[in-house]
Amino acid sequence: MAKRTDKTEENIQAVEQALGKTEQFIEDNQKIILIVLGTIVFVILAYFAFQRFYIAPKEKNAAAQMFMAEKYFEMDSLNLALNGDGINPGFLAIISDYKLTKSSNLSKYYAGVIYMEKGEFEKAIDYLEDFDGSDQILEPMASGAIGDCYVELGNLNKAVSNYLDAADKSKNEFSTPLFLQKAGWAYELLKDYKNAVVVYKRIKTEFPKSNEAREMDKYIARAEGFLKK
Repeated sequence: MAKRTDKTEENIQAVEQALGKTEQFIEDNQKIILIVLGTIVFVILAYFAFQRFYIAPKEKNAAAQMFMAEKYFEMDSLNLALNGDGINPGFLAIISDYKLTKSSNLSKYYAGVIYMEKGEFEKAIDYLEDFDGSDQILEPMASGAIGDCYVELGNLNKAVSNYLDAADKSKNEFSTPLFLQKAGWAYELLKDYKNAVVVYKRIKTEFPKSNEAREMDKYIARAEGFLKK
């Protein structure tokens, strides 16, 4: 009992000493601590003020300005969508004039797709890579489009990398088997038939109900045939 009491007293004394040191530290550095806390509070308040009084109004205006550009995009009037019609801004102007907004970010995706359709693949990659995707549909579509651009530029290794990235970003019956199939085709162009078979079989086993899965036996047989040569 005496030993336990001694240990208890020692623990109490250790805690008291620690508390005493903490109090002394606070007392010695009170001014610095108050400055640090004040700075943190100021930064937090400034952030919320920036979001509410600057970003939110700008976001609303950007979305309104972007309306016609999206309409032109839907109509396949790609030059008007990209550059505007002289009255309504295009995606490039929205990217430049409304930085930090969601509309500016989304415009990068649209601009990338338009440049890809125009055959300007390096510009397309720049805009698509700059697009900060958080949407479960658009994010993989952007990566897949980058893969398409790299195929056109003859960089098949980067194409494969982006197709696989697109396939894994948001696994679903629509986009994942599509991009896996494109990865398989790119592997075949690289004469990497082993990995082509791997992705083709993945489509067949993981997405058996997809449209792509219906033709996988044909692609698997072709790639395995090349492996045997």
